[in-house]
Amino acid sequence: MSGFDDRERAFEAEFARDQEVQFRITARRNRLVGEWAAERMGLTPEETDAYAKAVVQADFEEAGDEDVIRKLAGDLTAAHVEISDAEIRAALNEKAVEARRQFMDKQG
Repeated sequence: MSGFDDRERAFEAEFARDQEVQFRITARRNRLVGEWAAERMGLTPEETDAYAKAVVQADFEEAGDEDVIRKLAGDLTAAHVEISDAEIRAALNEKAVEARRQFMDKQG
């Protein structure tokens, strides 16, 4: 029975590592897309840093990306930046690739 227990623990540990990696990549993606939006809104470097952190925090409101998309869309619209949800989703996808690349570069 010990063999099964060891395998189960190994799978659980691998799952936990995978979840942590995905969390870090998503948080990095959100920071990058926050910086992208801040640039579009013309924020200062200090405001950009604070805004990027706020975007990362917004992702904790609900599962999935809708909370981040709502925040970005609302803030960009309030700043008189014309943008569609499709453009925001495209930026999220682009920044997800960049975040994964940065994470892998950091690991290797």
